[in-house]
Amino acid sequence: MTGNAKRVLILGHGAMGRAFETLLGTRHQVTIWDRDLQTGVETQPLEEAALDCEVVLFALPTNPHDELARRLAPCLAGGTICLSIGKGLDEQGRTPAQIFQQHFGSRVGWALLYGPMLARELQAGRGGFAVAASSQPAVGPQLDDLFDGTPLRFDHSGDVQGAAWAAILKNVYVPLIGATDALAMGDNLRGFLLTEATRELAGIIEAMGGQAETAHTVAGLGDLVTSATSASSHHRRIGAELTAGRSGELAASGANIRSEGVHTLAMVRTHRLFAWEQFALFALVCRFFDNPAQLEPDLRAYLDGRFDRRGHCGP
Repeated sequence: MTGNAKRVLILGHGAMGRAFETLLGTRHQVTIWDRDLQTGVETQPLEEAALDCEVVLFALPTNPHDELARRLAPCLAGGTICLSIGKGLDEQGRTPAQIFQQHFGSRVGWALLYGPMLARELQAGRGGFAVAASSQPAVGPQLDDLFDGTPLRFDHSGDVQGAAWAAILKNVYVPLIGATDALAMGDNLRGFLLTEATRELAGIIEAMGGQAETAHTVAGLGDLVTSATSASSHHRRIGAELTAGRSGELAASGANIRSEGVHTLAMVRTHRLFAWEQFALFALVCRFFDNPAQLEPDLRAYLDGRFDRRGHCGP
C-alpha cells in the first residue's frame, strides 16, 4: 500500500463485493462487512466496521441501502465518501441516489458508479467502464485517486438522477432481448430493440429530471448492450426462462441482484413512478412479464404501431 492508501469498507461480499475487493485490495486497506440473509447475523456490527473508514462501498442490492445508510449516517466523518453500485429500487420505489440524499445530504460525499462492470471480468483483471455520478465536485478527484492503477475507467457526471435511472431501467429491457434471442428472432431485431430501448431510456430519464443524453453513456447504452449480450447476464437469462415457461426464482422480491430488473418493473407499476404506458416498449415488457406466451404477437403489434404500412417510421 502507498501513502495514498485509504481505509475502505465494502458492504456485501457477493460477486461484486469480491470484485471490488480485488480491485482495491492491493493499494488500500479493505474491510468487508456482510450479513447472512437467512439469520441476519453480521460479520461485525456495522457501526464498528465504519469507524475511521474513508470510503464505504455499497456492493449490494438497493433494498438494504436505506437501513444501512441510516445506521451509517451518525458514524461517518465529514470527509467520508459513500459509493453505490446498486442498480435497483427499494420497496418504496427509491433509487440509491434518493436514499443517499435523504440520509447523507451534503454532509457526506457520495456518488454512484454505473456501467459495464461484470464481476468475473474485473476479478480477472480486465477493464471495466463506468460513469461516476455525483452532485459534489470534490468527490471526483477522490474517486480518481481511489481507483488509480486499477482497470476500472470512468467518466465523471453531475447528472445523478439521469445516471441512476439509466442504470436501473436498462435492467427492465434486457429480459426482452434475452427472450427474443431465445426464440431465435434474429440479430436484426436485437439491434432494433437495443436502439428503441435507448431512445425510450432518454425520454424516461428526462421525465424523471435527468439529462436525456445520459441514456447514451456507459451508464445507459453501454450497460444495456453488455447485459443484453453477455452469456453470463442474469437479466438476459430471465427473458429466456420466461419464454420457456420456467418462472424459477423470478418473484419480484428484489432480495438478490439477479432479480433487480423484475423488482424495478414491479415498483414502477406499484408506485406509479412515471406514466409507463406512454413508453410503448416499456409497456411491451410489462405485457411480456404478465403473459410471456403472448410475446410474439405483442411484438408484431408493437412493430406495426412503430412502422406504418407505407414504411414510414413512427416517432
